Amino acid sequence: MPSNASNPLDGAGPLQDDTRRENFRPASIPPPHPPKSVAANGAGAVPRWKRCLDLTGATLGALAVAPLMAGVALWIRLVSKGPVFFHQERVGLNGEEFTLYKFRTMSVSADTRKHEEYVQALIEDEERPLTKMDELGDPRMIPGAALLRSLGLDELPQLVNVWRGEMSLVGPRPCLPAEASRYRPKDRERFTTLPGLTGYWQVRGKNRTTFSEMMAMDIHYARNKSLWMDLGILLRTPLSVLCQTVASLAPERFPLIPAGRARDRRRQ
Repeated sequence: MPSNASNPLDGAGPLQDDTRRENFRPASIPPPHPPKSVAANGAGAVPRWKRCLDLTGATLGALAVAPLMAGVALWIRLVSKGPVFFHQERVGLNGEEFTLYKFRTMSVSADTRKHEEYVQALIEDEERPLTKMDELGDPRMIPGAALLRSLGLDELPQLVNVWRGEMSLVGPRPCLPAEASRYRPKDRERFTTLPGLTGYWQVRGKNRTTFSEMMAMDIHYARNKSLWMDLGILLRTPLSVLCQTVASLAPERFPLIPAGRARDRRRQ
C-alpha cells in the first residue's frame, strides 16, 4: 500500500456483522426522505456532486442488479427459516444513527456476544488484521452465506440507504453503535462524511489491514474526498471484491496479513 498520503487510497467490512437477535424480523423499508445535510462543501455536510453521484448510481445500480437481488432473496428463502431482509442500527454522518438494510446471512437465533468480543479484540490489538469472522468458520451463517458476504451481495439492499441519503456509494464502513462507543476522540472524524457501500479502505487492503490503518484511511478520505476520488474507488471496487473473494475461498494460498507487515516484507 503506498505510503504517500497524497495518493488517493481507493477504498465492505470485516467488523460488519448482521447478528443482533432483536433485529431479525421482516424489515419494511420506509419511503425515502431528503438527506439531512446537503451543502456545496464542508465537514459534516454532503457535497452536491456527491449527492448527485449517489442518486444516479443508486438508481442505475438498483435497476441493473434487480434480477440478482431477486435470486439472492429466493436462495435465502429456500435454505433458511426467517425473513429475507434484516435491519440494524448503524452510525452515520455526524454520529447520527440510522437503520441499515441487508440480506440476512445469519441464522435467526445467532448470538451477538461472540461478535462484540471479536470487535473489541480487533480494536485493542494494533497488529491484528481485520479478518471477518466468517473467514474463520462462523457457524452462525446460513448455507451459501460465505460466498454472498465475500462478494458483497448481502449489502445490495443498502442501495435503499444511499437513495434515502443515509449512506453514499463511497465512504467509510458503517459501524455499530457499540463499536463507535469504543472509538478515541480523534477517530470520530470519520463521521464527518457519509458511510459508504465501498470506500477508500475497502479497495486498499481491507482484511489485510489493522484497525488503526483502517481508521487512518477513513479519516484521509473524509478530509480529501472528491468526485475523481469517488469515481476511482468505484472503478477499482469490482477487482478488489474479486481478489478478496478468491482470498477468502483459498486462505492457504492467499494468507491475510496486515498491510503494514506486507510492506515490511517487501522491503526486506
